[in-house]
Amino acid sequence: MDIPNMGVPAQLAARMSMAEQHEYLRSKLSRRRLLRSGAVTVGALAVGGAMGSGTAFAAPAGGTADTVTGSLVAPVGRHLQFGAEADTQMRVSWQVPAPVKKPFLRFGRHPWDLSHKIEAEVRALHTPALTPTGTPVDQYYLHVELNCLQPGTTYYYGVGHEGFDPASQQAISTLQTFTTAPSRHGRHNRPFAPFTFTAFGDQGVSAHAAGNDNVILAQKPAFHLHAGDICYADPMGQGQDSDKVAYNARTWDAFLAQTETVAAKVPWMVSYGNHDMEAWYSHNGYGGDDARFTLPGNGPDPRKAPGVYSFTYGNVGVISLDANDVSYEIPANLGITAGRQTEWLERKLRELRADESVDFVVVFFHHCAFSTTHQHASDGGVRDAWVPLFEKYRVDLVINGHNHVYERTDAILGNKVSKAVPSGASIDPSKDGVVYVTAGAAGRSLYSFDAPDTYEGHENHQDEVVTYHFDKGSVKVAETVHWSRVRYTGYSFIKVDVTPAHRGAEASMKVTALAENGSQIDHYSIVRRAGRSEHGH
Repeated sequence: MDIPNMGVPAQLAARMSMAEQHEYLRSKLSRRRLLRSGAVTVGALAVGGAMGSGTAFAAPAGGTADTVTGSLVAPVGRHLQFGAEADTQMRVSWQVPAPVKKPFLRFGRHPWDLSHKIEAEVRALHTPALTPTGTPVDQYYLHVELNCLQPGTTYYYGVGHEGFDPASQQAISTLQTFTTAPSRHGRHNRPFAPFTFTAFGDQGVSAHAAGNDNVILAQKPAFHLHAGDICYADPMGQGQDSDKVAYNARTWDAFLAQTETVAAKVPWMVSYGNHDMEAWYSHNGYGGDDARFTLPGNGPDPRKAPGVYSFTYGNVGVISLDANDVSYEIPANLGITAGRQTEWLERKLRELRADESVDFVVVFFHHCAFSTTHQHASDGGVRDAWVPLFEKYRVDLVINGHNHVYERTDAILGNKVSKAVPSGASIDPSKDGVVYVTAGAAGRSLYSFDAPDTYEGHENHQDEVVTYHFDKGSVKVAETVHWSRVRYTGYSFIKVDVTPAHRGAEASMKVTALAENGSQIDHYSIVRRAGRSEHGH
């Protein structure tokens, strides 16, 4: 039934937790207040949403978006993505609140030398009105693909259009930088330099999301992994036409403005979750995502599953998967690649394990293989399709979202604990098994465990946890597990400090979970012999 006087439609309330209903209503009320405030926006772009603050682009009196000159339109929401070759390719994306003429990007090695100027691709996105009396939304996303860059090099860049030049004295403060990955060549005799990357999932737009971004930026990561459910413009997340009634395209405006503080400097590599299957758009709901992001596109079927790709940074190979393709819990896109994604995954894992310059393999995607929350727990589709491959090739780290908590397993083989991994421990996956991390507490409303929290400084370990997993047909199957090592109900993310080594010496990845205030709640280390070419058995 509807919540009295609160405006949550019955069909939505039946599929939302109480926390999700609260988030929906808060966003809805915030949007209404913004409209009542009388702000007139160019292209209807107003940033505020659940954060309650932001920037509005006002049109001149009597003007429309079609007559606004370029000098009155400022680019917003800049975000970076690596290309398939992270050492020589960078993709720069941004948004403008109204149509502009001749959009472009300038870049160079110095802020006073931005002589390289490249025309931008415009991807306009139209969202129809939600109701007969509503207003359609038009959004304008711009993209530039940079190739043949120098490895390990910092570049300055600025984005603009006719009437707004980032190299001008008035706009030079908008310049940002990016740094390419280290060279993949000539590393046989000396190791890569140490580096850090960060990861989380299920961010959305909130003060907690912004807080996590601020702490992430302080870690100076080389790149960031977002394990799906990016902004929650679709709060339902079922991938069905019925989701359209709750969809708010403007949530993306607020999200990209919020994320720009990090994503304009740090490549922001996303995978797609169930809330990213936006029913308004084509490509299995990914048409809107295609408009906003330029991902590497080297997966098996970029049209049907654009969130499937890989890249290598230093001695770490990274694979992004689309778990919507295998999910038993939320089957809207189940089987969209007809098995091609799983076949590609095995080829990619085999390729990375045969590469002597790659010591560690990290896989990230949305739905959890192993989690014990009350809300989603584990997805049997992921276990059936991919866990055998993770074990065969001894993937070093699997990062998931979906469950809005932090949870880490012991090392697992065959759905059982192969080695206990308390905080502070070290493992060698080639001998000990695979550890799975749920890092879904990036900013959206938190979930709960049926077992008590247990984390650094608050140890409360239980040998057995009663939980469940989803089987075919979205059926819940009860199970009692022994692998849940760390549980934390609070906003958080993970950072991974990578220390490469000379061939034959021990390389390491230290995985640390940080709360939004920067305090440490978990850590452990992954070690391998550098330069080994094998499956890890």
